[in-house]
Amino acid sequence: MPKIELKNVTKRWGGFYAVENLNLSIDDASFVTLLGPSGCGKTTTLRMIAGLETPTSGRIEIGDTVVFDSDLGINIPPNKRKVGFLFQNYALWPNMTVYDNIAFGLSNIKGEMAKVDFEARNAAKLIDILRNPADVVRQIEDCRNKKGALDQKKAYIKLIDAYTISMFTAKELYKYDLQSSKDPAKLAADITAKLAAVVDGRKAAAKAKGMELNADCEFTRDGKTVMEERKLTREEIDLSVRRVSRIVKISMFMDRYPAELSGGQQQRVAIARTLAPEPSVLFMDEPLSNLDAKLRLEMRYELQRLHLETGSTFVYVTHDQMEAMTLATRICLINNGVLQQYDPPLRVYNSPDNLFVADFVGNPSINFINAHGDQEGENIRLTMLGGAEARFIPNEKLDLAAWYARRDADAEVAAACNAERAKAKGYVEKSNKDEAFRPHIAKVEENDDALTEEPEIADGDFVLGVRPEFIAMSGESGIDGEIYGVMPTGMECTLKIRAGEFLLTSVAFGSSLFAIGTKSKFSFTGSDIMLFDRKSGRRIASGRLEIK
Repeated sequence: MPKIELKNVTKRWGGFYAVENLNLSIDDASFVTLLGPSGCGKTTTLRMIAGLETPTSGRIEIGDTVVFDSDLGINIPPNKRKVGFLFQNYALWPNMTVYDNIAFGLSNIKGEMAKVDFEARNAAKLIDILRNPADVVRQIEDCRNKKGALDQKKAYIKLIDAYTISMFTAKELYKYDLQSSKDPAKLAADITAKLAAVVDGRKAAAKAKGMELNADCEFTRDGKTVMEERKLTREEIDLSVRRVSRIVKISMFMDRYPAELSGGQQQRVAIARTLAPEPSVLFMDEPLSNLDAKLRLEMRYELQRLHLETGSTFVYVTHDQMEAMTLATRICLINNGVLQQYDPPLRVYNSPDNLFVADFVGNPSINFINAHGDQEGENIRLTMLGGAEARFIPNEKLDLAAWYARRDADAEVAAACNAERAKAKGYVEKSNKDEAFRPHIAKVEENDDALTEEPEIADGDFVLGVRPEFIAMSGESGIDGEIYGVMPTGMECTLKIRAGEFLLTSVAFGSSLFAIGTKSKFSFTGSDIMLFDRKSGRRIASGRLEIK
């Protein structure tokens, strides 16, 4: 499977930037999810890689092939990029059977392919199967109904799945009627002799034309496979349809129409149709959004299994962070067309680069707490939650003054780059301006954040990010709190804790009972408490939080 590279890719309509200066590297056989809120540029990015949308500028490579380059004028059409696209609404033909839906795209494929002697190939395949006639008989006998009659259609499917053959070859094998013979081994031997004569005859015919047949019955000349411009044969199309139907487990639905299938079965048909042409990359645009919650969970497992079995590169668009966390090998989180973070799921969850990433990933949502303080030795002394004194102990050595200096230097470099880009020919100012993310500080009496004027922020102003699982009801030490809300879900319980005018979310594991109005102290546990710079929104460090 090829590697995908996006270099400085931008897509805009007028002054609206759907994707801005995106640089992304998708490794072979990886499962990458493009995650972000609605309208952030996920689908546009996917469509640009697939060739369904033309970037305004930049460069896209799939494997060793440059499929788009604005400077060189390269823009390879979608049908030449060898990618599969799975749409949100499945787009199945209602007047076609499942088989015809899957085969539809294959019948239109035309290109340079190996020249094959299909008569010899089918005969060679049957010879190989007939080496074990007892197994053929067993496969067919398994298809008898309660009355002892053979279910012919079921027998065909059984043979197709057992020997990875087409329907045409399965019918030929069934026609030999080995199961009715008193001596299946002798019958198989006689048939094999006739088939071997066919193979020898085809080899002789090829030799007369100055060619040979290799082990796959492809024509070769001087040791090289002979190529020809052609379409796929009925045999090849059927083999592909049967192959993908086995992968997604829909072999028994080939004669049904989409309206006769459940939502999950339709989803499998859409996946099979996408896999049939053996695309180098598989793109999926929110393919599970139309399914109910239970079926969506089941299909996540199926997609995981499919990714491992095919070894393909999957690029998956979703706004559901749970889907991204459970499916992806890496998450590409986008906001307002700008890449926020590109890392493995657990790193995105435990070490978010900025406040937006921390807020978007995680359920229940992360707790944000405004704090103010400065460095005291190796630690940070903080005041938070209306006057509570605390000490932040970073996991790694931290020089806050040096961190501020790097932040300011990075801001200057970014400003210089933007100024340089503004001078470029054809530059258009971005109308959908990037705004600093304002974390929501939960309070008992909520105010409209949009109407609240942002105070002047200086060095020493922080935001603490605390995941709900790191707040514990300690009872004896910590900060005074009150149970403000309780939501038990069986194996865990989500709590709302009131601390003065502030509200915090906690998750208590187990079957403990909590009553609203109960007063208790709470504390912060673990070493994954995050300290963010309020001015830039960037994460400074992770560590422990001790209440004084």
